Amino acid sequence: MADVAANNVSHQTDTPKNVFDFGAFVGDLIVEDDAGSDDISLEGLQQELEECKNDDVVANILSKGIKLREHTKGVENNLRQVELDSIQDYIKESDNLVSLHDQIRDCDSILSQMETLLSGFQAEIGSISSDIKVLQEKSMDMGLKLKNRKVAESKLAKFVEDIIVPPRMVDIIVDGEVNDEYMRTLDILSKKLKFVEVDPMVNASKALKDVQPELEKLRQKAVSKVFDFIVQKLQALRKPKTNIQILQQNVLLKYKYVICFLKEHSKEVYSEVRAAYIDTMNKVLSAQFRAYIQALEKLQLDIATSNDLIGVETRSTSLFSRGREPLKNRSAVFALGERLNVLKEIDQPALIPHIAEASSLKYPYEVLFRSLHKLLMDTATSEYLFCDEFLGEESIFYEIFAGPFAVIDEHFNSILPNCYDAIGLMLMIRIIHQHQVNISLWPRFKMVFDMHLSSLRNANVKLLWEDDIHPHYVMRRYAEFTASLIHLNVEYGDGQLDLPLERLRMAVDDLIMKLAKMFSKPKSQIVFLINNYDMTIAVLKEAGPEGGKIQLHFEELLKSNTGLFVGVTRTQILVKTMAYSFIYKLHMEELLVEHFSDLIKFVKTRASEDPNATSERPITVAEVEPLVKDFASRWKAAIELMHKDVITSFSNFLCGMEILRAALTQLLLYYTRLSDCIKKINGGTALNKDLVSISSIMYEIRKYSRTF
Repeated sequence: MADVAANNVSHQTDTPKNVFDFGAFVGDLIVEDDAGSDDISLEGLQQELEECKNDDVVANILSKGIKLREHTKGVENNLRQVELDSIQDYIKESDNLVSLHDQIRDCDSILSQMETLLSGFQAEIGSISSDIKVLQEKSMDMGLKLKNRKVAESKLAKFVEDIIVPPRMVDIIVDGEVNDEYMRTLDILSKKLKFVEVDPMVNASKALKDVQPELEKLRQKAVSKVFDFIVQKLQALRKPKTNIQILQQNVLLKYKYVICFLKEHSKEVYSEVRAAYIDTMNKVLSAQFRAYIQALEKLQLDIATSNDLIGVETRSTSLFSRGREPLKNRSAVFALGERLNVLKEIDQPALIPHIAEASSLKYPYEVLFRSLHKLLMDTATSEYLFCDEFLGEESIFYEIFAGPFAVIDEHFNSILPNCYDAIGLMLMIRIIHQHQVNISLWPRFKMVFDMHLSSLRNANVKLLWEDDIHPHYVMRRYAEFTASLIHLNVEYGDGQLDLPLERLRMAVDDLIMKLAKMFSKPKSQIVFLINNYDMTIAVLKEAGPEGGKIQLHFEELLKSNTGLFVGVTRTQILVKTMAYSFIYKLHMEELLVEHFSDLIKFVKTRASEDPNATSERPITVAEVEPLVKDFASRWKAAIELMHKDVITSFSNFLCGMEILRAALTQLLLYYTRLSDCIKKINGGTALNKDLVSISSIMYEIRKYSRTF
């Protein structure tokens, strides 16, 4: 209706809006007296007018200059008209409203009925909920009872299963053969016996009184049967040519549960089985090792006896004693050689004696020792593992091998006192070191080593001496022996051999010097020493770069004696070889003096004098002419003789040629001094035609230098 009034107002105000002065317009308002004006308050009118100043409708009315009262009456009339129109509309829709009222009343009736019905349902649902709770409680109670009954049933079933003795089990234990099925049945019987013994509730049950006697009878029968079975299998180990390891792995281990059963249910019978196995294996292994040792002894190659020592002479000392093979041809006594291969083959299988015997093969004792040691370790390892798996005891191993150890100890006690092979003993020491087994071989080795040392210290020089400047067999033995020991100990570095080898070196030094003194010629003495020192160095180098101090010692001696041979100064020799004072009495230039003695004598005594100086006996052409002509006539032949002398004197060609080159160089120095002296003599130019040119001598020296 407000909208209608507004529309009516808008129809009546089609005049355009004019701008007006609101204050002036208000000022023109004429307020008529009203009967009730005393009750009307105009307070706040101005403020309300200010608030309506911006209202579009009010502004529109005021802009037309219409009085408010008139405008108000117009609006009221419009409202009355709208009201009348609305009443007419309502009258027109009265039938519909009556129908709507009836529908509402019917709905209300239906809803009232539904309310009554739902109230009944709610009451019934409450009753059902109570019933459900009761049923739930009954269900939980029944579920708990069912669970308890199932637990009781399972325990009872387990009890019945564990305590009853099925007829099938009785038949197998009493009449069955010991096989896989018997093992399974034996395991079931063991569980029943443990159940009866362990569970305290079973002991109080009446069922046990009926079953226990039957279980005991079955236990006794099973123990008796498996005992006879195991003893029978153990007897098979005693048969000749039986492969023990195969029988253990393929037969006995299949029935190891029998041993477990006896351990748990008959300790007395288990002890008998254990004792029977120990006795059987002790005897069988002892017999096998004894037979193997006897077979190995047939393959033994004797290397050394108590006389096979470094300092023992090789010639027979009695007219009635039969001469034996010279030790210098039996290098295996002192040289390592191929005997070192035993350490490279240390993990190879043990020797099979009958195959080696059929091939007519012989071996040094260390090879047999390695083979015996390898067989012992393989057998012990196999037996240790078997005992641990079959019997479940490690300590039984020591009882089983008491016999085999005694057999091997007996063998060693018979072999070692008669073993004089120091190289073989050292090889055996290295074998047991690699096998990490403690066997007392060091004392025996040191005893044999001391025998070698004593043989050098107490050697009979007259019996050992041979009129031969080549390396002495005693020195070769020493070199090979020392090189072998050094090579065998280079990787161990324990220092146990350092002092013994030094003592041995001092003893051989002393002996070789005594042998050198036996030569009548100083030259032979020096050549003898050079050959022996050179041979010793060569042998030490062949053994490897481990010669150490001993090799350096002999290299110094070689240099010293080479200097003596070719003619270095006495002071140099004294510095290098103070320990060998007797050498200094030897002639210093034996090789040159033998062929050019007059020349050397003149150069040493006269060449340093001034020929033009006033002296009692000045150097003359007549004095030197024989020397010049003698040298010119035979110097090449003399050098060739020196070459042949060196070749025959020194066993080492390279060493001999080095000495020859040094001697020829010294000869060139002597002749150069002679030539310089002749140039200073009055009339010396007359000898120029006989002088050999320095270039010719140098050419000859180079020729011999090229030969090596």
